[in-house]
Amino acid sequence: MLLTEAVDALVTRPEGVYVDGTYGRGGHARAILQRLSAAGRLLAFDKDPQAVAAATQGPQAIVDERFEIVHASFATLRAVLAERGIARVQGLLLDLGVSSPQLDEAQRGFSFRHDAPLDMRMDTSRGETAADFLARADEREISRVIRDHGEERFAGPIAKALVARRAGGRPVRRTGELAEVVARAVRTREPGQDPATRTFQALRILVNAELDELEQALAAAPDLLSPGGRLAVISFHSLEDRIVKRFIARESRAAVDRRAPFAPPPPLRLAALARLRPQPAEVAANPRARSAILRVAERLADPGGAQ
Repeated sequence: MLLTEAVDALVTRPEGVYVDGTYGRGGHARAILQRLSAAGRLLAFDKDPQAVAAATQGPQAIVDERFEIVHASFATLRAVLAERGIARVQGLLLDLGVSSPQLDEAQRGFSFRHDAPLDMRMDTSRGETAADFLARADEREISRVIRDHGEERFAGPIAKALVARRAGGRPVRRTGELAEVVARAVRTREPGQDPATRTFQALRILVNAELDELEQALAAAPDLLSPGGRLAVISFHSLEDRIVKRFIARESRAAVDRRAPFAPPPPLRLAALARLRPQPAEVAANPRARSAILRVAERLADPGGAQ
């Protein structure tokens, strides 16, 4: 999604080192590699073992000496680059949220459109599933997660219904069961949206620590980008986009410290460049793109001209 726009904004120096923080099935990675010279390099990250396998094995594998993929979250960006002796990169792309293969494969448990085990982990090799969380959390914690991560106004009734079902000896273990409980607890529905949409989003974000990992990657980005390097982030819901928007604003606008109003403000590290939405043709071809937002920022020169 927003493939051409993201790659156009990202790749400014074909000989540079670039990072694709969410490989998925490699659409952005392949497009970036097409723009790089023989001296360029692309390092990709993905938490999903299936994505890593697709990148390295079988007919979709990328066989290119300029390319490397790491089975890890982009939150580990700083450490992974340090391990490879890379001090700065020319571009960082983050395509947030769940990928189409994850949504479409019923057994992953991301979608209420398929009845399957309620898993939702992007990295199936570790961590707690959504079903495990619902089996242990109390009503207050479940309500908080659904409210904060799903922006669901009926979080309280949903949490109460889930805990009541668990107390009755029927804990929710499958996507179909969760969708059924939510449908009964949500009193009004938004036009065109399944009542379970926000609850599924909330649990997925929690299980995969998506917002925490996004904040970690953004915090590392200014230090890791070369002057003139680009940060491009594609988000799909308001929670993600709000974090990205506030981060870019904070790093690109001079702020006065009210505790020391005459002190010089800290040097700006980013310049906000663009906010883009998909073209109507892309939304028509792929309805999942309708909520996508691409934000782009550029790393400013370091004080003193350091590179």
